[in-house]
Amino acid sequence: MTEHPISPELIRNLVELARCAGDAIMAIYINKDTYQVEHKQDESPLTAADLAAHRVIDQGLAQLLPLPVISEESELPDFADRHLWENYWLVDPLDGTKEFIAGNGQFTVNIALIQRGRPLLGVVHVPATDTTYLGVLDARDPASLGAFKYLRGRGAEPIRVRSMIERYQQREPFTVLLSHRHNTQATLDLMEVVKQNWPGTIETTNAGSSLKFCVIAEGLADFYPRLAPTSEWDTAAAQAVLEAAGGRVVCATSDLPSLVYNTREDILNPHFYALGDKHFYWEGLLNSNSVSGNS
Repeated sequence: MTEHPISPELIRNLVELARCAGDAIMAIYINKDTYQVEHKQDESPLTAADLAAHRVIDQGLAQLLPLPVISEESELPDFADRHLWENYWLVDPLDGTKEFIAGNGQFTVNIALIQRGRPLLGVVHVPATDTTYLGVLDARDPASLGAFKYLRGRGAEPIRVRSMIERYQQREPFTVLLSHRHNTQATLDLMEVVKQNWPGTIETTNAGSSLKFCVIAEGLADFYPRLAPTSEWDTAAAQAVLEAAGGRVVCATSDLPSLVYNTREDILNPHFYALGDKHFYWEGLLNSNSVSGNS
């Protein structure tokens, strides 16, 4: 069983690599004539920026830690091979391509190190604001973790989810992040359940890409339900950030098991919830049979 230590040098280089990929994206973002928008078989868009970021990351990871790579912009390896991998990189070079095309700045570079199905190191870089989020969980000690926010030219600022138990007791607002483009009837039904179980008001806001996880990680929101399709490269890096900040990412079933990776033939996630404060009684809040949230 092979583990790869997450060293300070690896972290520094990975953050810089994500920034370099972001720079490649922004060089194209500033000129719509260079987008070269195409569509894949699933009708999702592909731009020159996706491919430019992929090239930067693919070359850089080979020099940092030569492990297998799963990237949205490369051919998916056969499950017969990859299910044997204990360690690999999972990458979305440009998460939020539709937001990139729309020009709203809500797109990210996602790079995660997966060890035995768990994202233990994740970098989420926001090229439009030159902001980087980092989550580190020590493979040898799951209790050892840390999440940070970087602005270029400044040091790392620790980030943490906000306490839900206190907010519940004081009937403070509960903030929910929703997708710009993928809200479903199931999501609306869930929101009705939350309204019944939370004693204060419910605030909702929309955001794109994996930024939603990072907003929760830095204590600016509480909950992101995703009851629509996503792929593993969409979530892994941001899951590491959120969990390192004291939150959880779980499957949207009654027992709320952790979201894990590389366990089946396709690369699609089950429906999931990104949760703030892991110490809160989320089962009560999200259960339609519950009287109210925390006990």
